[in-house]
Amino acid sequence: REPTHGMIGVMASSKSAIDNEATREHVVYCWDVLVNHYAGKQGPEPPFENAFCPLFVTWKKRRSLDSTEEPLLRGCIGTLDAKDLHSNLGKYTLISALQDRRFNPIAARELEYLDCTVSLLTNFEKGLQWDDWEVGTHGMIIEFEDPNNPAGYSYSATYLPEVAHEQGWTREECIDSLISKAGYTKNPTNVRLNPKNPLRLTRYQSSLCTVSYQEYLAHKEGK
Repeated sequence: REPTHGMIGVMASSKSAIDNEATREHVVYCWDVLVNHYAGKQGPEPPFENAFCPLFVTWKKRRSLDSTEEPLLRGCIGTLDAKDLHSNLGKYTLISALQDRRFNPIAARELEYLDCTVSLLTNFEKGLQWDDWEVGTHGMIIEFEDPNNPAGYSYSATYLPEVAHEQGWTREECIDSLISKAGYTKNPTNVRLNPKNPLRLTRYQSSLCTVSYQEYLAHKEGK
């Protein structure tokens, strides 16, 4: 599976370069911010060069320290607007760990079971058809209106590039899931195949790096 723990994964095709590369420094910084939060200390100064890009911080939790199963999502929040990393990576570290409404805040006792991933997003392409993207390469943002009330509520949602690959989804399955994630409660086919008011899709790519808590401790001890 991509990415492997402690390794960098680039969700991009060979035809297009990633503008900003997620590195171990980014993820170690996220760990420092969260660990310092529980210790009642201020976060450290960012040790990496500043950049402006959309970003996400993801936390996943393993059932046990020796588990070989895919870790379960524990928190994931970011921004699709370009932000400077020095001011915002630490901010989204804490928001994703403590304020993701889908989960209880991460507790200090959970740290040893966690993996942290930083995703830096780039190469946004707008105005595409629902199926104009590749599993394992692109993330996608969808926007649409209720087919029965086009002048009413607008829906939107996104999945990062690794999601469809990790779930084993086809493009159709992924988009249907994303339509439901956006809050549309009826048959997603009504949206995906609506010829009068078609779904609008933006695709993007990302660079990501994952570091487990054990790898974080080893990195700190090796300094």
